[in-house]
Amino acid sequence: MSAALALGDALGVPSLATAELLPVIEAVMVAKLNEQMERPDV
Repeated sequence: MSAALALGDALGVPSLATAELLPVIEAVMVAKLNEQMERPDV
C-alpha cells in the first residue's frame, strides 16, 4: 500500500484522504490483478 500512498502524494492528494481511500484502492487493485491472472498468456 505504500505505492498507493506514494502515488497519491505524487498527484497532490493529501495523505489523510489517500489513507481514507485505501480500502477502495486495494479492492480495485485485487480485482484487476485477478483479471490479469485469469487471462491466458498471449
